[in-house]
Amino acid sequence: IRNLNEQLAYKTANAIADFAIEQECEVIVFEYLDIKGRKHGPKKQKLAMWKKNAVQDTCASIAHRHGVRIAHICAWGTSKLAYDGSGTTERSIDGNYSICRFPNGKIYNCDLSASYNIGARYFIRAKEKTMSESSWSCIKAEVPDAEKRTKCTLSTLWKINAACA
Repeated sequence: IRNLNEQLAYKTANAIADFAIEQECEVIVFEYLDIKGRKHGPKKQKLAMWKKNAVQDTCASIAHRHGVRIAHICAWGTSKLAYDGSGTTERSIDGNYSICRFPNGKIYNCDLSASYNIGARYFIRAKEKTMSESSWSCIKAEVPDAEKRTKCTLSTLWKINAACA
């Protein structure tokens, strides 16, 4: 089973890196998942053995060989917060955990919403690094959501771009 897990991790990392190289990406953005130590409780350790570190490390080495950078973003709230800025989502109760309902009534895929938020956080961080401290504080005054990056969503990036224009 361990060899199958390693093979699956290698194939997944290869697919991610190959897709990024094929699309001529400059950066691959991962969630920073700090999972260390033994998980307590029944069957939690089995769920934690999905090799996320092996996937990210292998993908990073393949990507670096082709000149693609790797970035890590804080994972907190990426799937919990709706990408349109309407608030926290509710997961589907009928057993389909990948579907969520936004506070404004939209039904959406949680993983796609989380991907939007991960990408938005990366671009918000990149925009913040290129701006001076005084101009960034002006942006934060206009867009209060930009104050704390763990609360940032795709709608925050839209507001920041509108404020910069």
